[in-house]
Amino acid sequence: MKDAPNPAQPTPLPHSPSNSPRNSRRSFLRKLGASAAVAAAVPSALASARTHAEYLPLVKKQPFAANDRIRIALIGTGGMGIGDAQTALMVEGVEIVAACDLYDGRLTRAKELWGKDLFTTKDYRQILERPDVDAVINATTDHWHEKISTDALRKGKHVYCEKPMVQKVDEGHQLIKVQKETGKTFQVGSQFVSSIIHAKAKELIKAGDIGEINFAEAQFDRHNAMGAWQYSIPLDASPQTVDWDTYLGNAPKRPWDPLRFFRWRNYQDYGTGVSGDLYVHLLSMLHFVTDSKGPNRVMATGGLRHWKDGRDVPDLHLGLFDYPKTDAHPEFNLALRANFVSGGTANYQFRIVGSEGDVTIGWDSLTVRRTPFAKAPGLSIDSFPLAMQEAYKQEYYLKYPVRPTMEGPTEFVYKTPKDYKGDRYEHFVNFFDSVRNGKPSVEDATFGLRACGPTQAGNLSYFGRKIVGWDPEKMRIAEKA
Repeated sequence: MKDAPNPAQPTPLPHSPSNSPRNSRRSFLRKLGASAAVAAAVPSALASARTHAEYLPLVKKQPFAANDRIRIALIGTGGMGIGDAQTALMVEGVEIVAACDLYDGRLTRAKELWGKDLFTTKDYRQILERPDVDAVINATTDHWHEKISTDALRKGKHVYCEKPMVQKVDEGHQLIKVQKETGKTFQVGSQFVSSIIHAKAKELIKAGDIGEINFAEAQFDRHNAMGAWQYSIPLDASPQTVDWDTYLGNAPKRPWDPLRFFRWRNYQDYGTGVSGDLYVHLLSMLHFVTDSKGPNRVMATGGLRHWKDGRDVPDLHLGLFDYPKTDAHPEFNLALRANFVSGGTANYQFRIVGSEGDVTIGWDSLTVRRTPFAKAPGLSIDSFPLAMQEAYKQEYYLKYPVRPTMEGPTEFVYKTPKDYKGDRYEHFVNFFDSVRNGKPSVEDATFGLRACGPTQAGNLSYFGRKIVGWDPEKMRIAEKA
C-alpha cells in the first residue's frame, strides 16, 4: 500500500426472517463463541465488565513444493516499493532477482538490501525481457501504473500493482481488458482486502449483527511532515542522477524539479492527491466488507490550509459518497476525511453504522457495539391534559407491557493475534497463491477500478466545485449526478 501506516456473498435481505432483530441477536451470540454466550446468559458475569475480547484466528497456509519458487522484480524502489519487496520476501518460496528505478541512489540501495549481484536498471523494459522474472511489483508513481502493468502482463508477467490502480478511469478499462486477454494474475495493493480484521467485519455484517447499514465514516488524520508527503530529498539529486525525461512520461513537459520527482504525491501531474492515495484504501475495504460495487454520487471539498510548499493538491479533504440500494446492501452514505495538519491528534478510524449497532475497525482490532432499538417508543405526554395522559398510558402499557428482561453484553472487541504478520503480508500470500495455483486474485483490475474510479470523481468534484456522478456498474463518470 502506498503511504499508509505500516502496522481487511450475498448479504441476507434486510427484512428477511433470518435478519430480524431476534435472530440477528442469536447469530451475534453464536459467533462470539461459548464463553461469550455464557457471559450473556449470566448476569453476575457482567457485573464488573461488559466487554468481551476475542483473538481473531489465523488462516492456515497450504504448503507448496520446495522447487516451486517465485522470482520477483521490483519496479520503483522508493519507500513503498522497498516495503512491498521486503514484505513479499517474508513469504516462503519467493526471491528477488531484479530492481528498477530512475534514481541512481535507489539502485545502489537495492543492491545494499538484496545483494551486489542483483540486476538493476533504469529501464523497466529490460526487467520484462528477463526470463527469470515471474512477477513484478509495480510501485511507481500513479501516472505510470497502467503503462507498466499493461506492458508486464503482455510480457507474461504476473503483476502486483500499488494503489490507486490507475490515475485515470480510461486507463482502468484498458487494464481490465489486458488482464482478461493475458490471463495473468493481477492484484492491486490495497492490502486491507486481505486483512483478517476486515474479514471478521464482513462476517458480522453479513450475519445482520448490526442491523441494516445506513452510514459509514472514515478518517486519515496526520500531524507530521512525512505524513504530509514532505519526503527527504537526496543530496545528489540532479538531472545526472535522475532520468527526468523518462519520469515525465505522458505528463506535461517541465524543467528538472527534484520536488516533483521525490515528492510526487503533491502534484496532480503524477499522483491523485488525498482522494486517490488514501481514500482508495477506505473504499477498497468498504467494498470488500459490504460486497458493494461503489457509489453513484460524489461530493468533495477542502483546501490547502498549511502545507503551502508548491503542491497543487489539498492538505485538508472532505468527501461524501452516496451508495445506492443493491442486492448486497441497502442505501447508505459514506463520509471521508483527511487532514494533514491535525493539531488535536493524528487519528485513524473506520466505522460502519447499522440500525442495531456499529463496527469500528482499527489497525489491530475490531469493536462491535450492539444498541438495539427499544420495543417501546417512550412517552412524551406531559403537555396533554391529565385525563388524556391517563387514557394514553392505559393504551400504551397494554401495547407495551413492562417486563423484566435479561441484559447481555453490549460491546465486543476482536484483536489480531500476537503472531499476526500484518495485512500486507497476507495480501502477498494471497497474490503468490494466485500466481501458483491460477486462482482469481482477491483484488483484480475490476475491483481496483471500482475503488479508484470514485476517487477520480472526487477530484473532479473538488477542483470543479460540483457534485459528480459515478456509474458503479459501467465504471464510468456519469453525465448526471
